[in-house]
Amino acid sequence: MNMVVSKPSESLNIVIVGHVDHGKSTLLGRLYADTGSLPDGKLEKVQAICRQQGKEFEYAFLFDAFLEEQEQGITIDTARTFFIWKGRQYIIIDAPGHKEFLKNMISGAARAEAAILLIDALEGVKEQSKKHGYLLSLLGVRQFAVVVNKMDLIGYRQDVFDGIEKEYREFLGQFKAAPTHFIPVSAKLGDNIANRSEAMSWYSGPTVLDTLSLFKKEAARSEQPLRLPVQDVYKFDARRIITGRITAGRVKVGDHLVFSPSNKRANVKSVEAFNIEPQPMMGEAGQSIGITLDEQIFVERGEIASHQEQLPSVSTAFRANVFWLGKRALEKGRKYLLRVATKEVDCEVAAIHRIIDTMDLAQQQGSNTVGKNQVAELTVRTKMPLAFDLSSSFEATGRFVLVDEYDIAGGGIITELVHDEQEFLREEARRRDFAWVKGEVGIEDRAKQYGHRAAVVLFTGGRHTGKSFLARKLEGRLVADGRHAYLLDGENLRRGLDADLSEEERGQTAEMARRYGEVARVLIDTGLIVVSTTNPFGLAYRDAVQPIRTLVHPAPVIAVHMSKTDEEPPPNTDVVLSGPMDVDLAVKRVMDELKRRGVLAEAIGSKPTFQYSI
Repeated sequence: MNMVVSKPSESLNIVIVGHVDHGKSTLLGRLYADTGSLPDGKLEKVQAICRQQGKEFEYAFLFDAFLEEQEQGITIDTARTFFIWKGRQYIIIDAPGHKEFLKNMISGAARAEAAILLIDALEGVKEQSKKHGYLLSLLGVRQFAVVVNKMDLIGYRQDVFDGIEKEYREFLGQFKAAPTHFIPVSAKLGDNIANRSEAMSWYSGPTVLDTLSLFKKEAARSEQPLRLPVQDVYKFDARRIITGRITAGRVKVGDHLVFSPSNKRANVKSVEAFNIEPQPMMGEAGQSIGITLDEQIFVERGEIASHQEQLPSVSTAFRANVFWLGKRALEKGRKYLLRVATKEVDCEVAAIHRIIDTMDLAQQQGSNTVGKNQVAELTVRTKMPLAFDLSSSFEATGRFVLVDEYDIAGGGIITELVHDEQEFLREEARRRDFAWVKGEVGIEDRAKQYGHRAAVVLFTGGRHTGKSFLARKLEGRLVADGRHAYLLDGENLRRGLDADLSEEERGQTAEMARRYGEVARVLIDTGLIVVSTTNPFGLAYRDAVQPIRTLVHPAPVIAVHMSKTDEEPPPNTDVVLSGPMDVDLAVKRVMDELKRRGVLAEAIGSKPTFQYSI
């Protein structure tokens, strides 16, 4: 029979981290006993067993017996036991060893909102305590207190306690971790657990239980800004239903949504739920729902829907803490698949800032690989712009896994956005897209009418590689097939739009690319396939490709690199043509790529209607 306690108004996930010999089980047993959270008679029963066996009673035995009983069928998961104190339920996430703890925390299996770090007063600050402190900060646990246990074994000496506090605060300060309190206790004797210790009158701070009640509860996920990662898009009749699990916030009919990183926008027309009548008007964090929009915009899996006031970050780079589990070491510069929420994108490690070996906490710097069971602080660079959040703000969209040849080989949390070269243009494009004045005809309406989606085919390469010739041939082939294509020649922009630029300004790739990208964006809005070359940029063509991609995003850019020899093409090139050229074969390869990317629809019937493969 459990004691009758009032129903708690909230719960807090807390992890107690400490070396196995520092008294973790004793502290937990004492917390359960002093809060009246044990079944009736349990304390007396364990005391009687100890007397029979002729050994001194330990609160650790009490906790172990409590766990055993749970394993025999009480419905609480053994790794997550709880007690109630002053109207709040404390769920204890067990951390048996730092490797398992780290793995569980990074995978999100254990979400600690606060922590207690346990140190043995007799041992002082050892490597294990440093390791645990570092791991908590690494995983973004901001609220934690340090409990210095076994004070009775050092005669309750204040000078020993003060020395431990000073040394540990200095260590934690290296990585900006600040404990809320240091508490001297004897878990065995109950000093400063629930009741203030008479033996330590020099300590005037809170007890352990008081400290727990001072920890702040994180805002409920439904109260956070909206995050709805798109899982799938289904077509029913003429409707397109966007589905996903809301990871934070709420969405309701009439809400204006922005999808990142594409910046596409529309209003919620309906909220759909399976087997629920009448259909709901709203969904909130934790629910899997479908929504329809008032415009048939083309939204893809992996985009994150949010409200315009509180958008996720978008970049091609971020800083992260990664726990590596792969059989093969993580290598700087090697390609991996990155998964954030529902998005998958190719990435590489651009920099390894430092490696923390979880066995000895030795910090390595200047390394190009990360071994199994090591923790590293990295900069990750993605192939395409990615929408994400910092893990300290949003759990689901701030956490990721790395896949190495089909195996999940590492997990991590995003700690910082890294500003990439395209940030200024991306912000400009975002502001422009939000203010874009739309006509009655949407981009999907044009695609249905034309039999293709809008796209840019951009031929890159050095001088005299045949870019202009092949661009003309491709335009001719597309138009002959009934597609709406237009050859955007940079020379025409130079004589018209760019006529106001001085010779020096014309040599500035950034401004030229910005103007070029904005013109291409207007043409894309008309539903055209824009065929062009990087000729206006001369030998600086590599610097122009990414700004153009950023400004026309989310329309696809199919990059075709042409060269006379086998040379390294620019990043994210789709088709590489090198050596002597068979024009018809080259045009076919580009056309095949347009079909593969879902730009060209297949024509059906004598009076063609068009159908997309994706």
